[in-house]
Amino acid sequence: MTAILISEVGPRDGLQSIDRIMPLEAKKAWIAAEAAAGVREIEVGSFVPGSLLPQMADTAALVAFAATIPGLSVAVLVPNLKGAELAIKAGARKLSIPFSMSETHSLKNVRKDHAEMVAEIAAIAQRVAQEEDPPHFEVGLSTAFGCTIEGHVPEDTVVRLAEASIAAGAAEVGLSDTTGYAGPAQVRRLVRKVKAAVGDARLNSLHLHNTRGLGLANALTGLEEGITTLDASLGGLGGCPFAPGASGNIVTEDLAFMLAAMGYETGIDLDALMRVRAILADALPGEPLYGFTPDAGLPLGLDRRTA
Repeated sequence: MTAILISEVGPRDGLQSIDRIMPLEAKKAWIAAEAAAGVREIEVGSFVPGSLLPQMADTAALVAFAATIPGLSVAVLVPNLKGAELAIKAGARKLSIPFSMSETHSLKNVRKDHAEMVAEIAAIAQRVAQEEDPPHFEVGLSTAFGCTIEGHVPEDTVVRLAEASIAAGAAEVGLSDTTGYAGPAQVRRLVRKVKAAVGDARLNSLHLHNTRGLGLANALTGLEEGITTLDASLGGLGGCPFAPGASGNIVTEDLAFMLAAMGYETGIDLDALMRVRAILADALPGEPLYGFTPDAGLPLGLDRRTA
């Protein structure tokens, strides 16, 4: 069956959403343990100013550490060209820039309108192309399914800006449900529209939130539409500031179990993945960790060979 890549985003999307700062050594232990469990891609941090997000101040050190782990794809988020320069210098192999489909959100988040963001994407693409062994550069189309400021985001806008991102030089785009607004019908419709506009090979990933309990349903819909990379966070770490008490990201453990139960290949050892939670619990005592599978345990008779 098709191999599916689970991209662990907890060290970035999870940790930047909580107030406490996880110690560097604990982050290293987390990344090493997940990689040992078979997770093949980890977004280790974000190259944003430490004054804005002190949780991400050690991203360069994490990239250097993660780069020593055989077979691990080291991903980072970059908000602009300066961040991309730092990421390239640190040795990151995958760069992702968030491009909000809600222009109001874009102005509040990165202080750039849509035209300015397309120009920034082009500048990063040109910089990446200068490398002898260029890292992969993709654009995350954030708030693609709705915005807490603007509300409805027209699908035609998402399609147009996806095309603009590819034309500017991005290798691919991904759809992000930043605010947990998406439902399966919308996911199916938007994936089809964007694929039709930029080509199947240019849209492979979804970043979904479970804010309203539809995370796995939306992921399953994505799989049915040919998506092969799904973002998730160990323990659903990070929550969602727009829905207090709700899990923000899809829980890595639940997603890995669902894929294994369906016969998809992920390369992940489910038992080893469950044990990684102890690192988070020790480093961040009292921080809510979500997940039905860790609470219930793996079912007897599960064919772990498909994991």
